[in-house]
Amino acid sequence: MAVLAGDAWRCRAMIAVRDAGPPGAWIGAGFVRDAVWDRLHDRAPAPPAGDVDVLWHAPGEGAARDADAQAALGAACPGVDWSVKNQARMHARNGDAPYRDVADAMRHWPETATAVAVRIDSAGMVEVAAPYGLDDLFALLVRPTARFAVEKRAIFDARVTGKAWLARYPQLRIVAA
Repeated sequence: MAVLAGDAWRCRAMIAVRDAGPPGAWIGAGFVRDAVWDRLHDRAPAPPAGDVDVLWHAPGEGAARDADAQAALGAACPGVDWSVKNQARMHARNGDAPYRDVADAMRHWPETATAVAVRIDSAGMVEVAAPYGLDDLFALLVRPTARFAVEKRAIFDARVTGKAWLARYPQLRIVAA
């Protein structure tokens, strides 16, 4: 993904996750979404407004392993608000069936444009995981995923309001369902 490959700060973060993060880890959510939306709003690359979500999937690994990975990432790339979460455990918090892998976990996120993760391989190529594709992200559409369109709609609406996306990114369009 060229928008990330041309962003030195994000490349450093992806390299840190590759080298110091948990096995098979990805960076997702606002790390990707904000970079794309900034570019589409003709803004210079900037670090994400919030934390940097590091996703991995390893059944049997507990929260202590997340904390260890977060500390290792903090040492490798200081000044970043790292948030490491083993997606093999997140289903319990979210009231879902167990997730099969990181992509399956992202299918249960609130918005399609946020359900995108990246990582950088040993050759420096950016890999993308996007269970809903990239169309909504690049079309500036904020669309709820299935459960957040109805059952968890209040959470979706609160995120849109709380994150002030429409103020930050005036070209966005909210899709009702």
